[in-house]
Amino acid sequence: MSLRTTGQALGAAGRWLDPALRLADRVALRAVWIGGAILLASAALVSVDVTIRKLFSLSVGGADELSGYAFAIGVAWAFPFALLRRANVRIDALYQHMPARIAALLDLVALIALAVFVTVLTRYAWEVAAGSWKLGALSNSQLKVPLWIPQGLWFLGLMLFFATAAMLTLRTALALLSGDLATVRKLAGARSIEEEAADEAAYGKTLAAAETKARAP
Repeated sequence: MSLRTTGQALGAAGRWLDPALRLADRVALRAVWIGGAILLASAALVSVDVTIRKLFSLSVGGADELSGYAFAIGVAWAFPFALLRRANVRIDALYQHMPARIAALLDLVALIALAVFVTVLTRYAWEVAAGSWKLGALSNSQLKVPLWIPQGLWFLGLMLFFATAAMLTLRTALALLSGDLATVRKLAGARSIEEEAADEAAYGKTLAAAETKARAP
């Protein structure tokens, strides 16, 4: 089999993963909305607690504890969305000046390193949640929250992150091996200034349209 034929076969194999990645993107979008809603609810609870404490010397109780759970869960559920939209911070001072093939290889190395880290993190998150379930562990507070509940939700977010990272790494590897550098950059490359500017412009247009609609009689 020639190198060209092999590259075409690898490219075709990679494209089989595209529907799975599109599904992962839809799931990640819903997950980030849920995570954001949890964080907003937590912020509202803390605000109410602070206001009541200031005005009436009373306390809702457990707001700080619940906000800690909300932060861990919300962030974990947002990780897949950030990964798929390449919203994570990248140090690209040298990256942007490198040849396309070297940059693509570095993109893959970065994804592999992330996937390994997420694998270890998810494994230990499962051990923590499963241990709390077996022991019937409760939080050391007035709320006595069964710890397996927030830890389990945290673990679910990390599991989604792990599955997304694994699929994205495999798809990127197949694209790189087939010589499809454009797909590698699209999936895993650091966002360029032009892409950031285009997103900001689109966001500005959305805000302007919403403001115009709100002012319309």
